[in-house]
Amino acid sequence: MFKANNVLNISNISKSFINRLVLDNINLEVKEKNIFGFIGLNGQGKTTLIKIILDLLDKDSGQISIFHINSSNPIARKDVFYLPEKFQPSPHLSGKEFLKFALGFYQKKLDLHKAENICNNLDLDFAVLSQPVKKYSKGMTQKLGLLALFLSEADLVILDEPMSGLDPKARINLKNEMINYKKLGKTIFFSSHILSDMDEICDEIAVLNNSKIIYKGTPKKFKTKFKEDNLDKAFLKSINQLIN
Repeated sequence: MFKANNVLNISNISKSFINRLVLDNINLEVKEKNIFGFIGLNGQGKTTLIKIILDLLDKDSGQISIFHINSSNPIARKDVFYLPEKFQPSPHLSGKEFLKFALGFYQKKLDLHKAENICNNLDLDFAVLSQPVKKYSKGMTQKLGLLALFLSEADLVILDEPMSGLDPKARINLKNEMINYKKLGKTIFFSSHILSDMDEICDEIAVLNNSKIIYKGTPKKFKTKFKEDNLDKAFLKSINQLIN
């Protein structure tokens, strides 16, 4: 029986590609008003699970609910915002045009004052929103997607490698903005290779390795379990123990 305060419930999810098992009986619960980090090496199936959550990819077995509604029902995703790792908005739209388009899915109008405040928080020049996206750098494009996310005020946001393309200053700004978003009562589920960032802001994490979840819980308990003082070392020790 799923708990009432869970925003996302993942139960017994399995997925194979051409006889290769990618996800093996995955079970996760994400509580509301939490920041949840999803950890794993490249090719371990993090993006696969995210796509299954969003009903962009069929699962072999198992069940997922979002806000206690089966994820295959479009209503379940009504208040979910997804930002993929390779975010590529139309290059012919200006930043403002893209934001208006994206916010339309959430029945919201573009609040330029709020957009400017978030731009400042993300270290994105507000003036570039009048320019076509094709003139943006990779980092600017990523910040545009993040700006749309925070403006959407969606109750659940799912991010696949949101730090991709961001310099250290921008990463710090993003972490602060994610914490502020959580304070609004929102829930964040994200994957990242930058474990130090997860260590700082995540309430809970899950580690995926060799198609299985090998840990789920707080970053602190994960570090304690493997007797390390940072998440990177604990993660390396966790997967090396499985190899050995």
